[in-house]
Amino acid sequence: MLLSFLRIRAIINGKEIYPLVNSKPVVIKVEENNPKLVITDGFHFTQPVELVYHHLNTYYFKVVCVIGDFQLMAGGFLLAFLYLMGFYSGIFLVKLFSFSPILYLLFLYYFNRKEFIQITPV
Repeated sequence: MLLSFLRIRAIINGKEIYPLVNSKPVVIKVEENNPKLVITDGFHFTQPVELVYHHLNTYYFKVVCVIGDFQLMAGGFLLAFLYLMGFYSGIFLVKLFSFSPILYLLFLYYFNRKEFIQITPV
């Protein structure tokens, strides 16, 4: 779900840029051997993946995010639950602790830049 808000692009050999549309397969034809593939949203970059065409002529990849849908929903639920508990009980420390899911997700987004977007084989 988080990747649907980002403009994900595939870069082949640092020259050719292909936009990746949400949940739709994209076919990229490469004429030369050993191309390097990088996936980016402009802020996050994956490690370059070198494709070798000795054994396979076609590669299938899926672009995933470190923050999964379940983790994002659980963080939102935990934030709301803890804040409401702090609001009704009046304990400031519980309200303050309710923002820990946001801090964790922001840590993954900003400080874990090289592993935020990942390429996984299908």
